[in-house]
Amino acid sequence: MDIVEIISRELTISPAQVKTVFSLLDDGNTIPFIARYRKEMHGGLDDGILRDLFTRREYLNNLLERKQTVINSLHEQKVEDADVFEQIEEAMTLAEVEDIYRPYKPKRKTRGTMAIAKGLESLANILLEQKTVLSDQEIINRFVGEKKAASVDEAMAGACDIIAEKWADAASLRATIRTAVKTQGQVHSTKKGEDEKGIFANYYDYKEAVKSIPNHRVLALNRGSKLGILKTDILFDIEEFAKLKAKSFFTLQAPYGTDLNTAFLDSIKRLLFPSVENEIWNELMERAEDQSIVVFKENLRQLLLTPPLHNQKILGFDPAFRTGCKLALLDPHGTFVNKGVIYPTAPHNDTQKAEAFLLNWYQKYGFDYIALGNGTASRESKTFLDNFIKSHNLAIKIVIVNEAGASVYSASELAAKEFPNFHVEERSAVSIGRRLIDPLAELVKIDPKSIGVGQYQHDMNQKKLGDALSGVVEATVNEVGVYLNEASSSLLSYVSGISASLADSIIAYREANGPFKSRKELLNVPKLGPKAFTQAAGFLRIRDGNPLDNTGIHPESYTIAEKLIKDNKIAINTLGSSETSEKLKLIDVSAFARDNKVGLPTIKDIVDDLLKPGRDPRERAQSADLRNDVKDISDLKEGMVLNGTVRNIMDFGVFVDIGVHSDGLVHISEMADRFIRSPLEVVKINDIVKVKVISVDEKRNRIGLSMKNIK
Repeated sequence: MDIVEIISRELTISPAQVKTVFSLLDDGNTIPFIARYRKEMHGGLDDGILRDLFTRREYLNNLLERKQTVINSLHEQKVEDADVFEQIEEAMTLAEVEDIYRPYKPKRKTRGTMAIAKGLESLANILLEQKTVLSDQEIINRFVGEKKAASVDEAMAGACDIIAEKWADAASLRATIRTAVKTQGQVHSTKKGEDEKGIFANYYDYKEAVKSIPNHRVLALNRGSKLGILKTDILFDIEEFAKLKAKSFFTLQAPYGTDLNTAFLDSIKRLLFPSVENEIWNELMERAEDQSIVVFKENLRQLLLTPPLHNQKILGFDPAFRTGCKLALLDPHGTFVNKGVIYPTAPHNDTQKAEAFLLNWYQKYGFDYIALGNGTASRESKTFLDNFIKSHNLAIKIVIVNEAGASVYSASELAAKEFPNFHVEERSAVSIGRRLIDPLAELVKIDPKSIGVGQYQHDMNQKKLGDALSGVVEATVNEVGVYLNEASSSLLSYVSGISASLADSIIAYREANGPFKSRKELLNVPKLGPKAFTQAAGFLRIRDGNPLDNTGIHPESYTIAEKLIKDNKIAINTLGSSETSEKLKLIDVSAFARDNKVGLPTIKDIVDDLLKPGRDPRERAQSADLRNDVKDISDLKEGMVLNGTVRNIMDFGVFVDIGVHSDGLVHISEMADRFIRSPLEVVKINDIVKVKVISVDEKRNRIGLSMKNIK
């Protein structure tokens, strides 16, 4: 099995590209570094393809390792069937390898193995040959007695058990029934336990073809089953299948035909089908997980790319009822200034004191934006804040911030280390405020699975999900770039080549020696050697130093970048000006690359970075303009048209925050007047959308919305 050829074919890239990436990975280079700074070597493969290549390589290496283990076991058992070894060599999945190995796999104690221990295997062979008919006395003489069967019936039953297990181990029969169940079976669910809110009411008596069941329904059924609310299985006509396939294994009219028919049905019903049913359910789950992870990854990426708000003083506002609304004042860099609590919402409704408190803070500190969390009491707090701003004629803007995961961060060890003397809710107010200033820098402090932009994430393979989401965070952090003198340890730990311990070392060095003056100074950080520097330097930014340190140009390319600047008579301190930008746009990058024997992709990237030093690929923040007369689900009426913010995207639709505590669902069929395969074709996380209410179910807390035909 040639891994290079397989990956080349699957990803539609050349074998040379695959080999080059393998070599780069084996040399300890990270995927972000390879994607950004080694384009000439691998032909400009993007981060996504590189990660797919890495994942596929891991799977195929594991497959090769398992094949070798199985082959070694077969040699130890002195198996000499060349066809078996050839089948293993040609197998392309772990499941295929296990099917081939099944007949030779050391077995636990079963009815068949116990029958073999009683010496009944030769009787089983006589039955299978269907040539000789033994009398009861012959069976007694040969197979009944001490350490043998206790009777003729037990001997026959034991022989049938051996046969049933032999057939159940047949790779061809297993493959046949697997295909049949996939094409003819039905996923089935029934109500098993209590479901007070009726969340799974649609699945109390539900059937859908295995071959066409949507991924999100598989995940829903799995969740209901895990909660003990649903019982799920696969419906399949076992007896009809057995009747059709029996003639390939025995002749019903020949000797022992009836016994063999019983054994065949037992093999399928007791041994094969339950195993295949489990395999197929696992396949359905794996497919659903993979698709869900694709959507989760894109949601997370979009959320991490939420626009930052630069150079503004922020008031973080964590809304609540009984315990009061927690406030945290932050400077434009997100540094904590002050904290407080007010009680403008029920049951206190002390708006007068709350207004006085806020006005005093505004006059004392001044703040430009209020970052309002979208959790409990958000709408009530928004109404209070709107009235406060209007009554005092203040130039303050309110931005509603998705606070998903804020409570996870606030209760974490990291939050306790950052704010040791704060209550959990006070830390949440700081986190909400910082999410507006720089969402990426704040969200990296939270386990990606807890950010709340996926579906059924806690039911999935946690390692697979964790690896995929960590890859998204890593790719996004390195795409945006990190300011070395402002970044937290959490943010630095996602930079190419920097581990968590190395990030802590960088912070410790910065605290002891003051801000970094150049990228090169990183080499003074304990334990940060040339290899880590090479991987990380291009993704780290420094303001107010060498202008090249504030770009994505790697230090290894400074010499050629400086030559390009000099050859085109550009003053380096004028980067970013319109005049310099016009000069840069006129450069013949192909000619410069050729004349200087430098890769064209590198020169193109250098020019792009010089055009926009310190660039941030993120855009400015927005917030939906919510209606003041709609604060609770009970205020909603069918036909209402509202503004909302896309908070979560699933493969079946999107959830939109319209400010009533529960997000409404826009089903994929209600998203556009044309056919779409994925909601991602229409919206992204944090988009502001106009929606129409089409259904309200207060009991189940469900809101149906539409984005179609809105005037």
